[in-house]
Amino acid sequence: MKTIVSKFDKELIADLPRVLFPGKIEVIVSESCAERAVKFLMKQPLLGLDTETRPSFKKGKMYKVSLLQVCSGDVCFLFRLNKIGLPGCLIKLLGDRKIKKIGLSWHDDLHALTGRKQFQLGTFIDLQDLAAKMGIEDRSLQKLYANIMGQKISKGQQLSNWEADNLTEAQMLYAATDAWACFELYKEMTRMQDEGYILSQPSHEEREEEG
Repeated sequence: MKTIVSKFDKELIADLPRVLFPGKIEVIVSESCAERAVKFLMKQPLLGLDTETRPSFKKGKMYKVSLLQVCSGDVCFLFRLNKIGLPGCLIKLLGDRKIKKIGLSWHDDLHALTGRKQFQLGTFIDLQDLAAKMGIEDRSLQKLYANIMGQKISKGQQLSNWEADNLTEAQMLYAATDAWACFELYKEMTRMQDEGYILSQPSHEEREEEG
C-alpha cells in the first residue's frame, strides 16, 4: 500500500529523478491538422489537458492563451492557439461529455480559453479536487507528482516565449509532460482510492516550524 503525505517538503523535490513525457508529440499549426487530431482524441476515454500562455514582463500587458496540450497517454498534441485560435473542432472536444478530461487548477485554464472564445464545458475533472478528497494539502502539479509518483517535473520552461515562431524541443517536452502528468496522476490517484493508501500527517513540530 502506497504512503503519501498531506504536505510535501519542496526541498525534497530536487533529489527526485526527473520525468519527461515518453510518447509522441505532434505540434498543430493549422485547422486541418487540428481536425485530424481531434478526430483521434474523440475516440479516447481519458485525456490529460494543460495550457501555456506567453508571459508578460510589462505591467498591464497580457497575452491570450498560446497553447493547449491534450494527451491521450501515448500521444500529446500541442495546439498552437496563437496561430489557429480556438477552432470548432476543439470547442467540440472541450464540450464533449463522454470523454473524461483531466487537468489541474482548471478554473485558470478555462478562464484563459474562454478569453479566446466562449464554449460549453464538457466532463472535466480537476486533480486539485481529487487531492483534497484524499487529504492532500499541497496541490501544485510539481508537488502532487512528487508526492504521488515519486518523480520530479521540471518547471524550467514555464516563463519561455510560447508564441515563438517555432517551439524548442525543451518547450515541447515541458508542455507535453504537464498534460501527460495530469493523465498519469488521475489513473494512479483513482487506483489508490480504490485499493487504499496511507496518508502521513506532518508532526506537531513540523507544523509549528511552518507557522
